[in-house]
Amino acid sequence: MEGLLYKRWTLPFTVVPTALGTALDINLSNVSLVFISVTFATMCKSASPIFLLLFAFAFRLETPSIQLLGIILIISIGILLTVAKETEFEFWGFIFVMLADVMSGFRWCMTQILLQKESYGLKDPITFMSHVAPVMAVATFILSLIMDPWDEFKRNNYFNNSWHVFRSCLLMLFGGTLAFFMVLTEYILVSVTSAVTVTIAGVVKEAVTILVAVFYFHDQFTWLKGIGLLTIMIGVSLFNWYKYQKLQKGHTNENDEAMLLNSNAAAKYVILEEMDDVDDEI
Repeated sequence: MEGLLYKRWTLPFTVVPTALGTALDINLSNVSLVFISVTFATMCKSASPIFLLLFAFAFRLETPSIQLLGIILIISIGILLTVAKETEFEFWGFIFVMLADVMSGFRWCMTQILLQKESYGLKDPITFMSHVAPVMAVATFILSLIMDPWDEFKRNNYFNNSWHVFRSCLLMLFGGTLAFFMVLTEYILVSVTSAVTVTIAGVVKEAVTILVAVFYFHDQFTWLKGIGLLTIMIGVSLFNWYKYQKLQKGHTNENDEAMLLNSNAAAKYVILEEMDDVDDEI
């Protein structure tokens, strides 16, 4: 009974780092759009696999190797190509979107640990989201008070009359609903696979976002940016291929079967600390 009460008391504090990382990722990405275009921001966001790998190393979700370092180098070259000769380059916009990349890598690694580690009791994505969302909302509210010019609230074109207020609220409700189901889908993917799968889907999402920005917002898209984006996608694809090959090799190794007893899907990261525990038991 005491253990259950202790778990209920400590669980909200356990999800705080993940919730804060998620809130910072979303809000820093949005703030960056004040300074830079959607296309440029999306291309810079493609750097998130680099930080995903670094945090995966730090949290022992992945083992460092020469191949992975080479993949990080390829993605980094792609980012440099997208930034090179950027005529509308804004320092603070670039800094904000890169900080969002750091938070993205952190929060997805933490999300996977919380969703897949039995001891936390958060394997259900809905339960996990119910714990994370309140902290995210509070953090977003505080960041909004700090970053947004609230003195201009009534003077902007979105809230200067009753019709604009109604229309803006409908747009926010529609966007919020889409965001809710998008995040829930991502949590479901992470719970049964890994952050790698989310990264794969993210590459497709980024490509669609860039196409919409070019055709709808008429964002400038050069050949150099295209080559950079293609290089980033190749790097991400190589990372996913490397992970797939590693997992396939692990399935053929009888010694790894005991390590994978607690896994419910082949595509998961294997948390190295849990592997050590299994070795000790054997």
